[in-house]
Amino acid sequence: MIWRLSLLFVTSALFAAEPSRPFFGARPGALEKAKLAVTTDEAAGKALKKLIADADKALAVTPPSVMQKTKVPPSGDKHDYMSIAPYFWPNPATKDGLPYVRKDGKVNPESRAEAANDTLRARLVGTTVETLALGYYFTRDEKYAEHAAKVLRTWFLDPATKMTPHFRFAQAIPGVNDGRGTGLIEARALADAADAAILLVGSRHWSAADQQALLAWGEVYFEWLLGSKNGQDERAAKNNHGTWYDVQAVKWALVLGRKDKAKEICVAAGHGRIGVQIQPDGKQPLELVRTASFSYSCFNLRALSVLAGLGEHAGVDLWKYRSADGRSLVVALDFLVPYLGKNPKPWTMQQIHESNDDDVLPVLRAAALATGDARYESLLKEYSDHRSKRLQLLAPR
Repeated sequence: MIWRLSLLFVTSALFAAEPSRPFFGARPGALEKAKLAVTTDEAAGKALKKLIADADKALAVTPPSVMQKTKVPPSGDKHDYMSIAPYFWPNPATKDGLPYVRKDGKVNPESRAEAANDTLRARLVGTTVETLALGYYFTRDEKYAEHAAKVLRTWFLDPATKMTPHFRFAQAIPGVNDGRGTGLIEARALADAADAAILLVGSRHWSAADQQALLAWGEVYFEWLLGSKNGQDERAAKNNHGTWYDVQAVKWALVLGRKDKAKEICVAAGHGRIGVQIQPDGKQPLELVRTASFSYSCFNLRALSVLAGLGEHAGVDLWKYRSADGRSLVVALDFLVPYLGKNPKPWTMQQIHESNDDDVLPVLRAAALATGDARYESLLKEYSDHRSKRLQLLAPR
């Protein structure tokens, strides 16, 4: 059977030392449970097989660095992260194209050009480190830890290649500003990488000194995130940007051992995010006004679900939050449920590009576990590849 093949990967890992703190990208106790399940459970076995395939591919990733861009930030220091706002385009009404103008939902290719943008590099750091670190956790194969450590050192630690711990020049609008709070949404993958580093514990390729140096970088960045104008602007955002800010802030707080701060943000998110963003009928009006309203509704609900997952580690149950007039994560998910699965209802609001359901699939599993409602797990099973999704390892049944 497929899952029995996984035994070859994990037999030696079953008795390896666990990290000194939880991996916050998974539900509490999930990885320990999954490590045992992969030898007996088909869904977990398939998920592990897919993870190992992903980790093998990640070994070929050249460690990203902010120094790989050719353009220089306004500071004159290439160590500073920089990017251009994706939905802003040259102004057709002016000779020089300035100031750029907004076209919601339409990505300007200039914002993805690697010569001037660190966006894709930062994203790659998060996905690569998390995949490799999980691969190491489940197999104890040092090749995964070795490459994860190279990626971490290149982005965070090596004086020649590391990023300065701020996002001052993220998502600049040419002709308007050099960067803005909105750009912080591009930083969330870095918190994922820092979180995943704990899974490298026990590897000869990632020392205690490495871990402490990473945390020192994180302390500086976290203070900038909380105290800078860009950070405060993003925290004040009422839509998905504010939610993803909370996700990032809570994850960094947990990684840095500041559980009280993480709890404070999660508690405030009940009224401040769920109570503001979700209507009693489950609609998310600030996402529905977007040109890709279905995609953004799923995207923000995914952020809220991730925040709820982090809340479990901080001692806050956001799945149980319900305002006096009925606003909750559950009603937001139930609003989207008819548009999911094998036979979804047509989405009648604006959606200018094709969408997929990837953002909402982990929400279905989280909701099933949090509420015990079998509808969500049944709907998840309508997706043919759900068993190979990583959620089988990060949030096992």
